[in-house]
Amino acid sequence: MFENSAPQAISRKSLHQELVDRLQQMLISGELSPGAKVPEKNLCAQFGVSRTPMREALKVLASEGLIRLEPNRGAWVTKVTVSEVNEVFPVLGALEALSGELACENITDAGIDAVRSLHLEMVEKYNARDLDGYFAINQRIHRVILLAAGNDTLTTSCQALSLRMQRARYLANMSEERWRTAIAEHEKILLYLSERNGPELGRTLAGHMETKRASIVKWLQNA
Repeated sequence: MFENSAPQAISRKSLHQELVDRLQQMLISGELSPGAKVPEKNLCAQFGVSRTPMREALKVLASEGLIRLEPNRGAWVTKVTVSEVNEVFPVLGALEALSGELACENITDAGIDAVRSLHLEMVEKYNARDLDGYFAINQRIHRVILLAAGNDTLTTSCQALSLRMQRARYLANMSEERWRTAIAEHEKILLYLSERNGPELGRTLAGHMETKRASIVKWLQNA
């Protein structure tokens, strides 16, 4: 009975995901400030949506730890704390290390070329002092390596924790010294990936996460 039916687009899912993505970016960039109340009514007007899809999106963000929902009080942006950073980053470092080791076993030459091209773009952003562009490409590099590992469970776990920490990495001031160090670390990441040296890449990625943890903790303590 459905053979001649015209295909119908299901827009609800795409609307939901787009709303989640936009709100995530506002939280990560600090446009929605840590500790502040989420202005649901204003956001509904800004994005042209009703309260129902907005509240569904907020539930997703709450499950990711980016906001908290309080009965009769609405949604509030969570604050990044030193204890959370110290708890999450060692786990994230271990997952990143595993992704590097597995990626070296599975990545194709084309995949390595993709990382190399992204690295060169990232260096250009660094030379131009384009921090937003640098962060965007940095995340793409880590994602390519993660996906090359070919482990869905690892990907899901790593992405969930990385999302929680992206906001801290974005908000923490990137000193010139830390930025130079990050570029040098990425040079090693590219080198060991190109050599398919899993143990060294794993250690480098874990160390990369540790230096990020230390810089974020320092910033939070001085904020």
